[in-house]
Amino acid sequence: MQQPDFPIRKECPPGACDCKRELLLDDPQADLAILRLTKEEEKRLVERIEGAASYEELQRIGVRLRQNLGVSLTIAPGENEVRTVMGLQIELSMRPGLCRKTREAIPAAVRRCLKRNPEIIYAILNANDLLGG
Repeated sequence: MQQPDFPIRKECPPGACDCKRELLLDDPQADLAILRLTKEEEKRLVERIEGAASYEELQRIGVRLRQNLGVSLTIAPGENEVRTVMGLQIELSMRPGLCRKTREAIPAAVRRCLKRNPEIIYAILNANDLLGG
């Protein structure tokens, strides 16, 4: 089992998560970047997402997630009508080492951001050509 030289996320209680963290730690070739997202760092990330004031800022956060952790954040209109924030599909890609709670917390933070900033929803819809822009 490899021990990284940086603080990593603590292990979840047995049976509480499906992150497969141990597979990463057992593989000497594995990229351990995802384990840098400690609970404290996750809280900072959630605050940053909730504080995003524009679509561009939300996109930059998504780019940083991809660069630093290797996960992608997808925000797109759902298959049916988009009448509320709940009509958007917000997903964080699955990756070994990414905690189940994180996969739930980040999309929830995006939804809270969008509820506070409806103009971001319009920008998302426009970027997906739903407003004919």
